[in-house]
Amino acid sequence: MSTFSAPRGTYDLIPPESADYLAVREAIAAPLRRAGYGYIETPGFENVELFARGVGESTDIVTKEMYTLTTKGGSRLALRPEGTAPVVRAVLEHNLHRGALPVKVWYSGSQYRYERPQAGRYRHFSQVGAEALGAEDPALDAELIILAVDAYRSLGLRNFRLLLNSLGDRECRPVYRAALQDFLRGLDLDEDTRARVEINPLRVLDDKREAVQKQLAGAPMMPDHLCEACKEYHEQVRGLLTAAGVEFEDDEKLVRGLDYYTRTTFEFVHDGLGSQSAVGGGGRYDGLSEMIGGPPLPSVGWALGVDRTVLALRAEGVELPQPSRTQVFAVPLGEEARRALFGVVTELRRQGIATDFAYGGRGLKNGMKSANRSGAAYAVVAGERDLAEGVVQVKNLDSGEQVPVPLDGVVAELRRNLA
Repeated sequence: MSTFSAPRGTYDLIPPESADYLAVREAIAAPLRRAGYGYIETPGFENVELFARGVGESTDIVTKEMYTLTTKGGSRLALRPEGTAPVVRAVLEHNLHRGALPVKVWYSGSQYRYERPQAGRYRHFSQVGAEALGAEDPALDAELIILAVDAYRSLGLRNFRLLLNSLGDRECRPVYRAALQDFLRGLDLDEDTRARVEINPLRVLDDKREAVQKQLAGAPMMPDHLCEACKEYHEQVRGLLTAAGVEFEDDEKLVRGLDYYTRTTFEFVHDGLGSQSAVGGGGRYDGLSEMIGGPPLPSVGWALGVDRTVLALRAEGVELPQPSRTQVFAVPLGEEARRALFGVVTELRRQGIATDFAYGGRGLKNGMKSANRSGAAYAVVAGERDLAEGVVQVKNLDSGEQVPVPLDGVVAELRRNLA
C-alpha cells in the first residue's frame, strides 16, 4: 500500500464506477455535437487576473476558493475554478470571433476550488460546458437550455427542475442595484456581507444562511425592475422553452455565483441531493468579453456537473449502460500458442469484438478461472497438440460445449456465433 493518498476533497475515478462518469460526459456532449458545437480545450491554469476580472473580485471563488501559485518568473497563476472565462479568452486570442458568429464550442474537464469538502462538493470536480459567443438572440439561450434538458433525459434522469430568471442589462440593472442596496443597508448583516452589499449586492440574494434569508423578505426583485427590452427578451426565452416542452420555474432570487451574468440566468436542481442540489446551470454574459479587454461579444453558456449528475442518477436508481463486457477470452498453453492466440486476439479486437487474454502463462485452470470471471461468452484455448493439428478449441462458457475450429477460421466462426 502506498504512503500517499488523494488530497482531501479530491477523488480517484476507478473502474467500474468510472464508467458512469464517462457515460455522463458522452451523453451531455452528444446533443451539443448534433447542434454544431465544436470541442475546445483550455489549460488547467490561467492568469489570476483573468478570473479576478471575469468572475468578479467579490465572489467567493476569487476571494476564498482559488488555488493560486507564483511561477519562477514571478507570474501569478490560478488553477481553473470555472470554464467560461478561459473559453472567452481563447476565442479572443485566436480570433474566432472574427469569423462566422455565433462561435459555438463545448468543453470537458476538471475545475478546482478550495471548498469545504462534503457530499456533492469537492475541491476537484468535473464539468461539461457549452458556450455560444457573438450573438444576442433568445433562441440561442433557449437552444442551450433545451440541449441540457435533452442530455439529462437521454441519461434517464427525471426528477430535476429548471429554475429561470433574468438579471437585466446595463440599462435596468443599475436602477435595481441601487434599490437593492438601499434595502440591504437597513438589515442586520455581518461585516463581510455588508462589504458585498457595496460591491455586488445581487450576491447577497444568493446567501444560503437562514439568518440572511429571513431578512430578505420584502426585498426588491429584479423582475419588477426589468426594462421593456429585457422583459421582451425574457418572455421570448420562456415562450421558446414552453413550445419545446421544457418545464421551468421562475425564481426571482436566482443570481448564480458569478458576476458576469446578464439577462437569462438558469439553474438545474435535483431534490435528491440534499443541500447541494444544483447539478448545473448558466446564463447569458454579454459583458464578459469587455471585462477581460475584448470587444463587445454577447454570449450565453452553461456548465453541468458530472459528479453531481452521477449522484442524481444514483439517487433515482438509474443504472447507466456499462461498457461492452468481454465477449471472448483467449487461454494459451505454451509459448507457441501464446503467439498464435495473441494474433487471434488482435484480429478479434480489430473486428470490434471485446476480447481479453490470459497473461502471465498461468496454465489452463487459472486461465479458465479468469475467463469465467470476465463474463465472456466464449473461451479460445490452444496448446501444442491443437496447433499441430491446425485448430483451437472454442468453448461456450454458458453451455460448456467445446468444439475444435481451424485456426485460420476462428475469427470468422466467433463473429458468426456472437452475431
